[in-house]
Amino acid sequence: MSVVHEPLERAGVTVLERGWLSANNVIVRGSGPTTLIDSGYSSHAAQTLALVQQALDGQPLDLLLNTHLHSDHCGGNATLQSHYTACQIWIPPGLAGAVTAWDEDALTYRPTGQLCPPFGFHGLLHPGEDMQLGSRRWEIHGAKGHDPHSVVLFEPSSRVLISADALWHNGFGVVFPELEGIEAFAEVGQTLDAIESLNPLVVIPGHGPLFADVVPALSRARSRLEMFTRSPEKHLRHALKVLIKFRLLEWQHIDRSALLAWAQHTPYLARHMPAAQDDQSKWLDELLSELATSKALALKGDLVLNV
Repeated sequence: MSVVHEPLERAGVTVLERGWLSANNVIVRGSGPTTLIDSGYSSHAAQTLALVQQALDGQPLDLLLNTHLHSDHCGGNATLQSHYTACQIWIPPGLAGAVTAWDEDALTYRPTGQLCPPFGFHGLLHPGEDMQLGSRRWEIHGAKGHDPHSVVLFEPSSRVLISADALWHNGFGVVFPELEGIEAFAEVGQTLDAIESLNPLVVIPGHGPLFADVVPALSRARSRLEMFTRSPEKHLRHALKVLIKFRLLEWQHIDRSALLAWAQHTPYLARHMPAAQDDQSKWLDELLSELATSKALALKGDLVLNV
């Protein structure tokens, strides 16, 4: 059995790899609580439910954990909560009050121009603690940087790490505090160091395929972090393009004027665009041109198309 799949089998883990609009879903089964980690984006909620139902084959779902509360990781919570009525939702503690009050600004749904149906929660994932998932005790580790309240989950016997957006095979997620003027690149580095100290055998990232070549992945992530730390403007431009691409993944196509209107009303984008209307159109066209050059989208007249 492969170095990737044998640890997953020992830990009772099934990975549902999703596209980039929805985070990967991770199911953990065994003698203890049947658990789902992360539930994808809201527009994929019906698909998420169908995939989970198929994987569980009639088993109940006991726990739903969110590594963090970005919309692509918890957008399916409400649908799953409605179907699996006995399922408990556990979240990191930092935004518990915002979830209770359903503050879409604090939860970043309004600033990013994204959607997430309201949901409730039952417990908190405190870093430094562990909890029973399936047949094993999983450690909860803080993972600041991409999101100040994110956690990662580690099973020390199989050395399986659920890394969310703290580490991907080729980098890590946008460092969102930096978009608000809060320095967080150092926290990304600290999280990468913490992951290295865990010495995982297999990493299940929030997006993309799972991987076992952890040392090279950490090296690539540190190189990317060094570039962003040295040139924060590159990270900002990257982040703005990611926000546009993310929404295009849902829309699939949109007129340039409608996209500009959305950007003007999306705080994370609006605060970085020029003041003059004509300059705003030029600013957006430059971002779209760069995305088209990297083949992240296609331009056809006034239409912006996902590819």
